Amino acid sequence: MTPTLVRQHVSCAGPAPRVDRRARARDWSEIQERMLAPLYEAVYERLDVGSGTRLLALGCGSGLALVMAAARGAAVTGVGPSCPERLALARQRMRQGPWGTGARARARVVDGPLTDLLDDAEDAAGARTRPYTLVTAFEPVGCLAGDRERLGGQLSAAVPLARRGAPVVLTGWGPPERCATSSVLRVAAGPDRPRPAPRDGLEEVARRAGLRPDGSGRVACPFGYADLDSAVRGMLSTGLFDAAIEAGDRSQVDKELTEALHAHQRPDGTVWMPNVFRYLIARTP
Repeated sequence: MTPTLVRQHVSCAGPAPRVDRRARARDWSEIQERMLAPLYEAVYERLDVGSGTRLLALGCGSGLALVMAAARGAAVTGVGPSCPERLALARQRMRQGPWGTGARARARVVDGPLTDLLDDAEDAAGARTRPYTLVTAFEPVGCLAGDRERLGGQLSAAVPLARRGAPVVLTGWGPPERCATSSVLRVAAGPDRPRPAPRDGLEEVARRAGLRPDGSGRVACPFGYADLDSAVRGMLSTGLFDAAIEAGDRSQVDKELTEALHAHQRPDGTVWMPNVFRYLIARTP
């Protein structure tokens, strides 16, 4: 999740005998995903997300950001092709949301490629349906090898689905010195760590996808846990440690992660790590 992490990404969809994907998805949904709620809320507030919004969420996780947008009245579509276990939880959340049947009918979670949405963009008569008015990519980039390139491909596929001038939101970690979790995430990094990514990494991703940067912001998203066990489970649920687990000793990864988190444990047993996330607003051509 930080710009210094470079292990090869292991897709949630592939076989993983050493990683319980269902348990990780539950831990993400129940423990970790809520840590980014301040980021979601800040973006939605700034962009005035409401009943007139048609949202396309790339990498929608287990659906918390979708729920928050739908609660504001937005019509939401979530896409997350890399982790079917999280998508299943997102669908469940959308079915159980505290909104009317009309809003529920306008919400969907898609596990296919974005080209499937492009194919669905015309009705039976061949007329174009209403384009999306907002695209979000809330999964922070700069933490896994190739994640910028993967996001760039998703953005290129998403742009034709959005209206002209629609905002597209990209996210990343703030300065390492303002992110206490950076020290913990070093457990997932290899010994040959490259230089940190440039501060304008989000702008570069946007420009390569043909988008025009149009503002940015920073949001405090502290990671807080009831105890060390929940902190370990929450951090492992991010998937950032999967490559280390697959390449080595699972118990050793757990041990090193616990030791790194212990530095952030408070006298009452809770774990607290202040962090800052940055978001970029870009516009479709």
